[in-house]
Amino acid sequence: MAKKDDSLNAFMDVSKDEAEVDASKKVRVGIIGCGWIAETHLSSYLRQPDVEIVAGCDLIPGKAEAFFKDRGIEGVKTDYADHKAMLADKSLKLDCVSVCTYNRTHAICAIDSLNAGVNVLLEKPMCVTTEEAVEIMRAEKKSGKVLSIGFQPRFDANMQMIKKIVQSGELGKIYYVQTGGGRRRGIPFPYGTTFIEDKTAGLGALGDIGCYSLDCVLNALGYPKPLTVSGYKSDFFGKDPNYSGYVKKGHPEYAEKFSVDDFAAAFIRLEGGIILDFRIAWAMNLDTSGDSIIMGTKGSLRIPSTECWNGSFDKPLKIYHEVAGEQVCTEIPLIGNKACMPSLFDQKIRTFLDASKNGGAAPVPSSEILYNQAILDGIAKSAALGKEVEITIPKI
Repeated sequence: MAKKDDSLNAFMDVSKDEAEVDASKKVRVGIIGCGWIAETHLSSYLRQPDVEIVAGCDLIPGKAEAFFKDRGIEGVKTDYADHKAMLADKSLKLDCVSVCTYNRTHAICAIDSLNAGVNVLLEKPMCVTTEEAVEIMRAEKKSGKVLSIGFQPRFDANMQMIKKIVQSGELGKIYYVQTGGGRRRGIPFPYGTTFIEDKTAGLGALGDIGCYSLDCVLNALGYPKPLTVSGYKSDFFGKDPNYSGYVKKGHPEYAEKFSVDDFAAAFIRLEGGIILDFRIAWAMNLDTSGDSIIMGTKGSLRIPSTECWNGSFDKPLKIYHEVAGEQVCTEIPLIGNKACMPSLFDQKIRTFLDASKNGGAAPVPSSEILYNQAILDGIAKSAALGKEVEITIPKI
């Protein structure tokens, strides 16, 4: 039985007025890694009235120069062998950098940037291992600079609604969470092999979209500490030269290079007696592995499944609860993103810039994403060992 009741009205307005940007105070920005995700960063920075792109670098000679030239952007210094050379150029007077490299180099690029006294927007996943995440946070603490992790779904009004519902107490005590999702066919090899080789990616579907689905529910819960994990991962599709994606694009040889996960699942125990049931896929013989569910003693929340998790969803949230002793289902209508920005990515960039300029808190703090990273790493380690493992996080 579906019913709208007073509880619906409690979750309507999550919008905030956008603060006016002081364009007189320019933020000098550099981009580390000039691949495809860097283009989205660059486009967003160019829409900000207070940003000056002053530098870019890439390990591949000539790539950074071509990156800016192809987009008609002049005056950007790119004659650097690597990120260290760019950071060492004091003439740039860098305020911020976006780290847009492949996963395996996230840690070193972020650490070096923080040590150079530069604010960092670090693309997701934070890195590959828990140990790397800890070292990044130690550099952050020592530097006193802003470090924000690239989780733009945090800024979607519908994603924010999930947290608002959970934190309101409407569901009671949370005891079980199910999340995940993924694609029927969606291994991201058209961008080359950096996503699918262990030497560059370290994590496959786990790091690419698994981190998003975990953040969706963990953020809503207030990021309880993970305690143990029993993980599984596989690569049946990625290592098959007959995989339809490879065949259509003419790259059957990618099957030999594939060395990460294309599917992963886990059973995770969180502080507070909460169980997290997780699965994620780049490819599977299924349209979806199911909706996300947050179960509580007073009610449960159903979150529609999505292939990518890097934005919003296209169906209403549903709360299953009781009203006056009657079992009802309250639908929370989809709400538009009321912010003035044209995209969630712009909000990710804007909030990072504001924190960097004003000395504010990181929009997506490393202290939260550390737990996200520990779960991803724990799944990989548990899968390799074939048994449950404890999640141990060193002191920062």
